[in-house]
Amino acid sequence: MSLISQLSSLRAVGIAASPNGESSRSRVLLAAAVASLRDVGLKTQVVDLAQLPAEALLGRAAAPAVARAVADVAAAHVVVVATPVYRASYAGLLKVFFDLLDEDALADKVAVPIAAGGGAGHLLAIDHGLRPLLSSLGATVVPGGVYATPSGFVDGIPSEALLQRIDRAVMEAVSLTAATVARIENQPISHGLAHPFGHPFAHPSERQVRHARAS
Repeated sequence: MSLISQLSSLRAVGIAASPNGESSRSRVLLAAAVASLRDVGLKTQVVDLAQLPAEALLGRAAAPAVARAVADVAAAHVVVVATPVYRASYAGLLKVFFDLLDEDALADKVAVPIAAGGGAGHLLAIDHGLRPLLSSLGATVVPGGVYATPSGFVDGIPSEALLQRIDRAVMEAVSLTAATVARIENQPISHGLAHPFGHPFAHPSERQVRHARAS
């Protein structure tokens, strides 16, 4: 199976855990990651936890929107989780949503953790918070999680260095996912997965323009 065929058969879901909508830094980074996954051929969609019914998120009622969100995660090969950091931990929205998932809901899936905090002091929120959370549900978590501070943004737009970190995490996720799918289907892995974008990174101006349009 060719690399293009492998990627076009994969699905990715982005989970936005910020209550502040599309203007939040974590949501902006999620959009960049999802765009990169879409650029290499994956089918993508985003679950915005802040838009889901609160009573259903808390498990007190049933709601079709929450059921669809859970099903979207179940159908995905790649799960990108983006959250703000509150009190040195991930958002409560993420916790209550993950409480609705089965204990092995992320088995055979690759996860990309993204967090945005107010300063470098919460850098370990990825390794001490998000990574254990994702692993507890069976996910294979990429080595290169992304943590961002306000200094990584200019007028709300991520710096080129930050976008490159996003792309590296995405490339890791694509490579790991192809290996996982090949293992499950007992197929050989196609060559060329080291740089699924065709080159490590687009030109800075090209990446900035693409992100501005996506935003």
